[in-house]
Amino acid sequence: MAHEIAGVGTTGREGSLEGFQSIYVVIFCSFVILALVSLLCTQNWRTFLPGAEGARSIFDGVKSAVYTVLSQLT
Repeated sequence: MAHEIAGVGTTGREGSLEGFQSIYVVIFCSFVILALVSLLCTQNWRTFLPGAEGARSIFDGVKSAVYTVLSQLT
């Protein structure tokens, strides 16, 4: 049984959560479709989504991201 106050509609927070969920679902479905298409074409899906500064591996991307964050902190 839901506890509701009479006369109170959807709050701003609930509306923003619905918007976030819809954006998340669209991005997730796009990523899955991209991965499935690349799987069917026998391609590596990571080549379609380059890392930070054109990094070839995940470690290079993480390293460049860390250097970027550290440069912002100092």
